[in-house]
Amino acid sequence: MRMRPTLSWTPDEDLPPGTTDPAPLLDALRTGGVLVLSGAGISTESGIPDYRGEGGSLGRHTPMTYQDFTASAQARRRYWARSHLGWRTFGRARPNAGHRAVAAFERSGLLSGVITQNVDGLHQTAGSEDVVELHGSLARVVCLSCGAVSTRRELALRLDEANPGFEPVAAGINPDGDADLTDAQVGDFHVMPCVICGGVLKPDVVFFGEAVPAPRVEHCRQLVREATSLLVLGSSLTVMSGLRFVRQASEAGKPVLIVNRDATRGDRHALTRVALPLGSALSSVAGQLNLRVDAQEQGS
Repeated sequence: MRMRPTLSWTPDEDLPPGTTDPAPLLDALRTGGVLVLSGAGISTESGIPDYRGEGGSLGRHTPMTYQDFTASAQARRRYWARSHLGWRTFGRARPNAGHRAVAAFERSGLLSGVITQNVDGLHQTAGSEDVVELHGSLARVVCLSCGAVSTRRELALRLDEANPGFEPVAAGINPDGDADLTDAQVGDFHVMPCVICGGVLKPDVVFFGEAVPAPRVEHCRQLVREATSLLVLGSSLTVMSGLRFVRQASEAGKPVLIVNRDATRGDRHALTRVALPLGSALSSVAGQLNLRVDAQEQGS
């Protein structure tokens, strides 16, 4: 039986303080072979809130767990109603300066890869190509019975047809694309089954309480082994899915650098934590490296 997932973390008083000096980032990038690990904080400037920062969604919202989703048809109805509404906003989010700076680092050969905990696809839209989506992508849907994978856009059209006039006003949108709706707003929302076998559809993301596929974890561990340093961008590292790579890098003697305005669970393993806004900090570093950061994203 799985335990409920860890959703919060209280910083220890003896954590090292953050700095506003980006010089260690410059040094690491000039050396090359940097592996990026990004979290929800890199997407806040694109209008997607994070979980735990100032105004984070955990103060008002408990994410759907895998156990609840698979055990209850009503939980799936609630999830898909909220997620369908959230997708309309979430799907329109565009990359910000932080995503574009990471893409510029990659184009210039300074990175060995990108691991993202985010499910928004914004790194790829900004032009990054070597991206591992640790927690999957909201742009895909998978059938829990036959394993068929389809696009979220396709499902959205089916849900629109099955739920004409579904236009509730959400109290907010969360990092997992879930909108805040009351049970009354959810109403009798109609959930769509798999078109192939009639099975239960789930977004192709790792829910809280669900394990990241072992081959994906091992691939990320190999990336850490091959990297010169690990650069963490906008993650509190509260959950083990990201923290384990920080610990691995630290234990191997590889420098860990964190850019996050608030303290993180990985600070004690890091060479430094730069407490600056991500977009401006990474753009400034790119400028000091004489790199061109595109004003517009490369993808669509």
